[in-house]
Amino acid sequence: MATLYAVLSYLDVNGKRHRPWIATGLPEKGNKRKAEAELARIRSTYEPPVVVQDLCSDMLFADYLLQWLEIVRTRVKITTYGSYEQMIKAAIEPYFRKKGYTLRGLEAKHIQKFYIEKLKVVKPNSVIHYHAVIHQALKYAVKTDLVTQNVAEKVDRPKKNDYQPVFLDAGELSRLFEIVKGTKLELPVLVAAFYGLRRGEVCGLRWDAIDFERNTITIRHTVTLTWVDGKEQTVAQDSAKTKSSLRTLPLVGNFKTYFQEVKAAQELNKKVCGNCYNYEYDGYVFVDEMGELMSPDYLTNYFPKFVQRHGMRKMRFHDLRHSCASLLLANGVPLKQIQEWLGHSDFSTTANIYAHLDYTSKLSSAQAMVQGMPLPAANFESKWAAAE
Repeated sequence: MATLYAVLSYLDVNGKRHRPWIATGLPEKGNKRKAEAELARIRSTYEPPVVVQDLCSDMLFADYLLQWLEIVRTRVKITTYGSYEQMIKAAIEPYFRKKGYTLRGLEAKHIQKFYIEKLKVVKPNSVIHYHAVIHQALKYAVKTDLVTQNVAEKVDRPKKNDYQPVFLDAGELSRLFEIVKGTKLELPVLVAAFYGLRRGEVCGLRWDAIDFERNTITIRHTVTLTWVDGKEQTVAQDSAKTKSSLRTLPLVGNFKTYFQEVKAAQELNKKVCGNCYNYEYDGYVFVDEMGELMSPDYLTNYFPKFVQRHGMRKMRFHDLRHSCASLLLANGVPLKQIQEWLGHSDFSTTANIYAHLDYTSKLSSAQAMVQGMPLPAANFESKWAAAE
């Protein structure tokens, strides 16, 4: 039976005409109206493939950005590419296309004005990310002799958002554990709070990372979400954020029992559900009764709403990681050991975030000052005393 095709026509950046044929799946007879509706839908959603254009200094900066995206696509992680693509296509490219600046004609003041405009609608951290992408794109242009200087280096970036993480004390964490008890959030919250895991590390935890004989848990796999080619994509990879993120920690306390119970429940679910069970994510710890993987967005979006509904203060799932670090500090664990526990690649990262919480070291400093500079005895009959 003959089927209908939608035939489109467009010119690429080099002026070449393309006429792609796209199958509608509709039989030829009796489907005129459906075919017209499908054609309209295809025309409104179709995105022509990016055609590589010869890079030159006189091309539009907007076109250069799209070409640069294709160049770096195979050189960076898919999550990094997804981040680049989203920022360029949603914010950077449309702005500079309207301005009509060429790659050669782009000036620092043009980029600075872009930042000023965007700061009216987004937070400073977003503009800092835009700056990083523009800087990287222009760095390649300098490297390939398309321009003589990276004008992004002359632009002032905005200061980072002043965000104060939430640090839960032991009492608040105990209350949180009671709130999540018996829910899907229970074990993810316990793992994040005790081990200080990132969201992607929690969702990426697999059974082969838990050694019940040696009582260890190894963080080496992550699950994250990214947008590529306009579609949300789950990215599972056998590598954490940095090399330092790959770490093995002790399986202590009741965690061994928790994980064994979850594993037993999964095996039972497989038997009960049979062919309806989703084996695509077999091997992951955090899947539901049907085998569907817990989404990182679930932890990001549902957790804050859940805890606020139960009377706790506003917090992010990532604040459990901060709370883990603050409790370690409060119990006398040195910052260097906390760096290794959390998987920070650089000690300065740990120090910059948590050093202000290190009361023990401040107390030691105060005692050292007292020993090195003895204070005179208090004299309450001084001029500070109230006159009779």
